[in-house]
Formats: sequence, C-alpha cells, structure tokens
Amino acid sequence: MRILRAAGYRVMPWKNGGGTTTEIAVSPDAAGLDDFDWRISMARVETGGPFSSFAGIDRTLAVLEGEGIVLDIAGQPPSPLTTVSMPLSFPGDVPTSATLIGGPITDLNVMTRRGRMRHTVERLSLSCEREIDAGRGTTLVLPVGVGVKAFSDDLASLGSLDTLILDRNSPKLRLEPEGQGRLFVIRLLSFDAND
Repeated sequence: MRILRAAGYRVMPWKNGGGTTTEIAVSPDAAGLDDFDWRISMARVETGGPFSSFAGIDRTLAVLEGEGIVLDIAGQPPSPLTTVSMPLSFPGDVPTSATLIGGPITDLNVMTRRGRMRHTVERLSLSCEREIDAGRGTTLVLPVGVGVKAFSDDLASLGSLDTLILDRNSPKLRLEPEGQGRLFVIRLLSFDAND
C-alpha cells in the first residue's frame, strides 16, 4: 500500500499546450506523454476546444468539480459529463472536442496504451464503510470531497484527492469516510496478465 499526496503531484503542460495537467501517477516512473504504459491525471479545463490526440491510447474521463462538460467524440452523439455521471471511455486517437456546460471544470483522466494495458474506472458514492479488493493488477483509490481512513495491513489517512495504490493481490482494503463524498477506483491490468 502506497500513498501519493495531492500536494506532491506534478503539474505539466497539456500535450496541445492549451492548459496544464496535474499528473497523479504514471508507469513506468517518469515516463513522458509519448511512452507511458498508463497515466492518471487531473486537469483544470477553463475553456472548450479540441482534446490532445494520443495515438494508440484508450482514455476514460470523469468530472471531479464544476458544472460539467459535453464531449463531441467523432462518430458518437454528444456526451454530457457531470459530477454525477459515470466515467466515459473513448479512444484517445479519434478527434474529440469539448464544450463547457457552465464554467471551468476539473476532470480525472485515465489513459492506457492499447494492446499493452487495459483499465476500468468506477465511480462510487462514499458515505459509509466500503471494502475494495485489489485484484490481479494495480488498483488506485482516489477519494473526492472527503477524507478517509484506510485499513489493510496498516492504517492510513487520505485527504480529498490523495491517492492510495494497491499492488496486485494486496490484502482487502477497508475504507471509513470522514463525511460524504465520492470515490474513484481505477484498475490497471496488463494484457499478458490473467484475470
């Protein structure tokens, strides 16, 4: 069990130069935007416009703060996303643009390299105790709007937007929220691993 504190996340420019992204975690460590296996980040989106293109990448987007965003993904009807929407998955290499619903938002962005890694992103309400199974890959747990106490082999406290990383086959994690909020559970699995 490892904890990444929100205060230590790395801030860097968007690939298209249109804003900044806050990198939560990336693999391999210190990988750039063109050579990661997986990458998890947050971005403050101040204006609408085109998304950066990422060849060979699958993405999932969720809204953490703000009124929301409408994604126009090539070949699909417009997709509105708000803080109560389920995360939306789409290819990172198709033309995609966004329109803000009512002002700036902060989003969560999960990306994996197609053919090498796959991912799922689950959005859960967090108002009572929850248990999380790590599974066979890497699992990241991100509370939003609430602090939590995490119990596994050790006790840890997470603030809102801190991230807890469970490696494959870690013991079951028990979470006790310190109020009401949301929880994102991100699971990453390589294609050569068995489910």
